Amino acid sequence: MSSYQAPITDMTFNLFDVWQLDQYWQTNGQLQDLIEADTAKAILEEAAKICEQQIAPYSADADQRGAQLTDGKVSLPTHYYTAYQSLVEGGWTSLSGDPQYGGMGMPKALSMMVDEMLCSSDIAFSLYPGLTAGACVALLQHADDTTKQTYLPKLYSGEWSGTMCLTESHAGSDLGIMRTTAKPNADGSYALNGSKIFITAGEHELTSNIIHLVLAKLPDAPAGSRGISLFLVPKYLLDANGGAGVRNGVSVGSIEHKMGINGSATCVLNFDDAKGFLIGEPHRGLSCMFTMMNYERLSMGSQGLGAAERAYQNALAYAKDRLQGRITESDANKAEPIIGHPDVQRMLLNIKAMNEAGRTFATWVAALLDKSKYDNCVVSGQRANLLTPIAKAFMTDQGFDACVSAQQVFGGHGYVKEWGMEQLVRDVRIAQIYEGTNGIQAADFMLRKVAADKGTVLFSLLDDIADELIEKPHVSAAPLTKAVTDLRAITTQLLQKENVVLAGAACDFLALVSYILYGYMWYKNLMALDTSKHSSSFIDAKTHTANWFFSRILPRATGINATLNNDSVMLYNLAHENY
Repeated sequence: MSSYQAPITDMTFNLFDVWQLDQYWQTNGQLQDLIEADTAKAILEEAAKICEQQIAPYSADADQRGAQLTDGKVSLPTHYYTAYQSLVEGGWTSLSGDPQYGGMGMPKALSMMVDEMLCSSDIAFSLYPGLTAGACVALLQHADDTTKQTYLPKLYSGEWSGTMCLTESHAGSDLGIMRTTAKPNADGSYALNGSKIFITAGEHELTSNIIHLVLAKLPDAPAGSRGISLFLVPKYLLDANGGAGVRNGVSVGSIEHKMGINGSATCVLNFDDAKGFLIGEPHRGLSCMFTMMNYERLSMGSQGLGAAERAYQNALAYAKDRLQGRITESDANKAEPIIGHPDVQRMLLNIKAMNEAGRTFATWVAALLDKSKYDNCVVSGQRANLLTPIAKAFMTDQGFDACVSAQQVFGGHGYVKEWGMEQLVRDVRIAQIYEGTNGIQAADFMLRKVAADKGTVLFSLLDDIADELIEKPHVSAAPLTKAVTDLRAITTQLLQKENVVLAGAACDFLALVSYILYGYMWYKNLMALDTSKHSSSFIDAKTHTANWFFSRILPRATGINATLNNDSVMLYNLAHENY
């Protein structure tokens, strides 16, 4: 069985030393009375206790038991009910909620770290509060005041939960061809008919009601994605007191039997004249849903990072404990720990370097979202919008790779269920697929985030990084300066090409930008080290890992750059029938 200990030291290092967010919180009028460094650390420590003691030790049992559908009801692993109640009683489901509706109002940079802990503990379990938080973001930004006052307090409190219902069997990411309809009722509500698939947390008994956010088309809807509207469809219609009343026309048709995240109820939901209520403007449902995507995509990145962190911790412990072979050959009869093996050290350092850069990156993106929200900072919002496809795609790609490498450290034992490594590989695999596959994220990044504004936001960011490297140089980060210059050059070159060529280059381009920004994260880590605040062992580990990144990982950018110099138009030269 794998174990887990929340990386509080590195989390607080990122919050208070790298990004100095405690100083930002104390200068922001909306946050200064809510949060400061000691409170933030206490929140992380308390969240760690729940994750380490009530969720992580039972993730293997949850994987084995899974979600079960019987007579239209979904049952979950037994400990999910007690763990969820602990979250509710501790106020964790309201952590980032708007205080006007009963939320705690904590910044995303802090709640993101709690998300990481939950994902390390059990990705499947994390999805139940995670989907609710996403639904709350959409309602907060687009619902009318009456709807917000009716639903948000009980969603924040955890009494009710939420889902997102987008996908249909014939329409995966192409939402414009969906068939679910919504016809007006005489009372101002709508009757929804259709089926949705892959609905995470679509049916369960953790909460007394489930609030489904459903995309559907009105009778007069324009064709394609411009004709999609968003509706709130409760599992139980509300009674006169605002509680759960009679059952709505929503039922679970089946649950999926999946490769991983078995404790998550992934449902087919059928809507049969289900009563729903329009959220936002007619035919504007897709844009309503996309407003929450920056937050959700960062949460997807947390799944990759969370799984990778747990995988690293267990691989490291195993490597120190497992006696196998003789690295030094000093005693032919005495085996030594495998951590002395060069390949094991290579794998561990690669995981460590990418995990810690990933945590710094996620904190940065979350802080940009906070500054966009609390300060209405346009530049922060633009940069958060630019970086969220990287948070989703690159962080989940790296999370999967890290779990596979950590499994490799265990050798044959990593393939056996007893050690928990194969579960991490299976569980994190989905993060590269849902919420928009990583290929779609790359296309979004290349075409909508970079090409659409001719690289304006990206070039502005690269200029600021280049200026910072000149004004505050660090000898270990010297390779980063050239990498930034080369990135600007290849981006300029690519932007001269047609979109069909850019689409073919999208995945490589996202990876290139990601490696260079991870290099910037390591630069920020190095610059934050302080002998008066940090132990010599902490400084030594950070410095060594940074040097490893700059000498052995950042050079991957050079290879990707060479790939991008070869025109991707060759993708289209082979006839489909010849594949």
